[in-house]
Amino acid sequence: MLCWNKKLCTLAVLLAICGCIGIASGNLRRPAKVGLVCCKAVSKAMIPSGIKLIGYKHQNALSPCVQAVLFFSETEKYCSDPTARWIPRKLKGSALTSIS
Repeated sequence: MLCWNKKLCTLAVLLAICGCIGIASGNLRRPAKVGLVCCKAVSKAMIPSGIKLIGYKHQNALSPCVQAVLFFSETEKYCSDPTARWIPRKLKGSALTSIS
């Protein structure tokens, strides 16, 4: 009878360990892949007026990204130098929304 209880206890301990490992590994899910929207270079050139912009975002310099103002159209992004003289006029005189 003692032998049966030892086997039963051993089996119960093994099942408990397997359950704990399964629960712990389920909580350590990997993060989803996210495409990095980051300017690594900027331009002072004006964005052509024929391109319909839908928003903008200020980007801080944090390697590999550089200080920039990102302008977004429906299909493209434009990395602009925040010191370009036309940037304040573009931001002030348009209905662009700031994208967080």
